[in-house]
Amino acid sequence: MTFQSCVKIINEWDIVAARQLGRKISKEIGFGTVGQARITTAISELARNIFLYAGRGEICIEKVTESGKQGMIIVAKDKGPGIVDLRKVMQDGYTTSGGLGAGLPGVKRLMDSFDIESSIEGESKGTVITTTKWVR
Repeated sequence: MTFQSCVKIINEWDIVAARQLGRKISKEIGFGTVGQARITTAISELARNIFLYAGRGEICIEKVTESGKQGMIIVAKDKGPGIVDLRKVMQDGYTTSGGLGAGLPGVKRLMDSFDIESSIEGESKGTVITTTKWVR
């Protein structure tokens, strides 16, 4: 872990701060405008979900290099109520907030890898989503 930067998500302005950080880092790494837009859209969705469903959490961004490729890992973490039915939230069109339902399936499509872990009970209660995007 050579570089990691986190933005705590507590209010709506923090969503903007997380997007701005994602755009700045993606530009530094060498993503073009389309890649930057995909990354900021994914971060916005992840941060908004934290704000809406968990109340607070954080978005962490890490620069990575693997086999000569540059990329970034984005981790969205919260200690909210957790997700009861992961399969359901990963279905296109599913929404609990009255939105378009592009949410997490949309994030998965925008990024190169996507992993979600969620618990609804005990000490590990909450959700951690890890996504990766590589410069093409």
